[in-house]
Amino acid sequence: MNSAGCYETGLAMLERIDGRGGSEVVKSLEDIAPDFGRLLIEFPFGCIYPRPGVDLKTREIATIAALAAMGNALPQLKIHIRACLNVGCSRLEITEILMQMAVYAGFPAALNALFAAEEVFKAMKGEEAAQ
Repeated sequence: MNSAGCYETGLAMLERIDGRGGSEVVKSLEDIAPDFGRLLIEFPFGCIYPRPGVDLKTREIATIAALAAMGNALPQLKIHIRACLNVGCSRLEITEILMQMAVYAGFPAALNALFAAEEVFKAMKGEEAAQ
């Protein structure tokens, strides 16, 4: 697939997974690094996410586990926790996945991830109440 095809596929995939969250990140890059924003859409969302063999729920579980284990990517973790919910994960599943990270990434990383999840859950509850 050429880069234009990956970009269009990536935009559609990003909307499906993240709704407005992902496009806000890309928009925030327009003034500083618009090419990076384009690559962010093309490569992960246009070339990797649509690949066969792993469904979106599994991809998002892997993503939140990796981001939690990194311990230094809380803004991205929050976006992907929301995405994980959007593709079918429950709050309980996300909580258990993040607790599992204590075993392999340490308690501080798991605690930070759990607090990030709590923020996302509260924000989404507030959004639901506002509708």
